[in-house]
Amino acid sequence: MRRLFPVTDMTAGPAVPVAPAGPAGSAAPAAPAGPADGAGTEGEGGDWSLDALADAYAYPAGDGPWLRANMVSSLDGAGQHEGRSQPLSSETDMRIFGTLRGLADVIVVGAETVRLEGYRPARAREAFAERRAAAGQGPAPVIAVVSASLDLDFSLPLFTAPLVPTLVLTGSGAPAERVGEARKAGAEVLFAGDGTRVDPARALAVLAERGLRRQLTEGGPRLLGQFVAAGVLDELCLTISPTMTAGDAQRIAGGPPVAVPTRFRVASVLERDGFLFTRYLRS
Repeated sequence: MRRLFPVTDMTAGPAVPVAPAGPAGSAAPAAPAGPADGAGTEGEGGDWSLDALADAYAYPAGDGPWLRANMVSSLDGAGQHEGRSQPLSSETDMRIFGTLRGLADVIVVGAETVRLEGYRPARAREAFAERRAAAGQGPAPVIAVVSASLDLDFSLPLFTAPLVPTLVLTGSGAPAERVGEARKAGAEVLFAGDGTRVDPARALAVLAERGLRRQLTEGGPRLLGQFVAAGVLDELCLTISPTMTAGDAQRIAGGPPVAVPTRFRVASVLERDGFLFTRYLRS
């Protein structure tokens, strides 16, 4: 895997990158230090080790929540193919996917994505066990499902057999019967909005109050669009897949447009097999 940005002087050894400024009150995560090109990889042009990836994608220090999104897009802007993101992915993309999960306190996901992608409980991975213990984290990230209607299959292992209890974020006016079904299955229901609506900023605040400040969202597009509209997305990790899909697949973020586009700045770009693995921080 090659680091395309930030550029380092290969004759002088790896440079220490200067991280762009993050939101007020937060220290932005440094751009990937990673191994120098060709060093610490698995053979010629190989992937970085999981430790190198974990260092490159480390969350910033601080007490406040940091919301990172991880998404994939085709060259022509599709966020999925036939309803799923997997056809746009690659082996390296999945390694980064696993690394981001291994660093997170909580994975925030929309109900539709749970239904379409067949979400299962996050698992503990030995490769991240020492790092998570040192950070005061549990063995695996918590899954937090955002749903207004609670139209979910609570018999799925995501709710009945997780390593750590799955959270369900909903509004205070959610159907009482469905709230009861969720709790009966073993999920913990948290209210983060009035009526049936879930307020994106309140949802993240509720999670942070529980010590879940390293936040990762994997979509879907509707949920990511809500986070963008609320102005609470701090970082976007976007894999640009060297594929063209045509059709009318949804983009990575959906919903009503924001009044003023949110500006992000590039923090890093890695490349492997034509895939670009980019990181952007909110300006």
